[in-house]
Amino acid sequence: MKGTGVALVTPFKKDLSIDFDALENIIDHVIRGGVEYVVALGTTGEAPTLSKEEKKQIYTFVSEKVKGRVKCVAGIGGNNTTEVVETIKAFDFSKYDAMLSVSPYYNKPNQEGIYLHYMELAKVSPKPIIIYNVPGRTGSMISASTTLRLAHSSTKFIATKEASGSAEQFMDILHGKSSEFEVISGDDNLTLPFLAMGMSGVISVIANAYPKDFSEMVRLGLKGDFEAARKLHFKLYEVMKTIFLDGSPGGVKVLLNEMGLCENIVRLPLTPVNTHLDDKLRQMVHTIK
Repeated sequence: MKGTGVALVTPFKKDLSIDFDALENIIDHVIRGGVEYVVALGTTGEAPTLSKEEKKQIYTFVSEKVKGRVKCVAGIGGNNTTEVVETIKAFDFSKYDAMLSVSPYYNKPNQEGIYLHYMELAKVSPKPIIIYNVPGRTGSMISASTTLRLAHSSTKFIATKEASGSAEQFMDILHGKSSEFEVISGDDNLTLPFLAMGMSGVISVIANAYPKDFSEMVRLGLKGDFEAARKLHFKLYEVMKTIFLDGSPGGVKVLLNEMGLCENIVRLPLTPVNTHLDDKLRQMVHTIK
């Protein structure tokens, strides 16, 4: 999973139903922009507010509209190991290349519990698994040693999406991993410096809005052309930071709305960003060329 993956937003209509026409437009937008793969129902997709039937509809819709143009990754996770296992068993992976699975949240398991949770997923998943470490959301950290233990325990684990923001964590994993195991950034604004450390790419939020510039920055960084990559990084740097100032994906949905790609609507308990930030983001759309 090298290069840029985009964690697709889930667009909603004013009545809060899923806007599948807008979702198709966003899928086409990011693929035309050059991303290497898409992720259906990652954190940015607001999965916690979707029913099981809605999730099933989105998984099917995304794979059908991608039509094999890029790789597809399914976000499947939870804090009930047995339930996640049953979800994987029932999932149609025929048009998906891998699964992204977040570390169990709220329960705050210890490292042994995290390890055993993922090993249960590896037993039943027919496709490769990307571990997802995002302690700011889950309330617990997957340690570097646990990540490496998983990577060395099963070939099902092909990568980790690291959104801890810790350079030491990244370096510990990069230092101890095999050549087959990838480390993927989960923070847009940190992607370029972490590519210099040896990361393989990113699963991005900002690439929903700016897939062309962001994915090209990643490709340049992977090639070692950091002078050219830096120009694109700083072109997007302020907007990459700003979209997260009042919750995500509220920020990126403002950009997509200003671009005419979807409504600026999120489901409770999320709310749209504050008026000041909304105005600032809309102005940014017209200054980034």
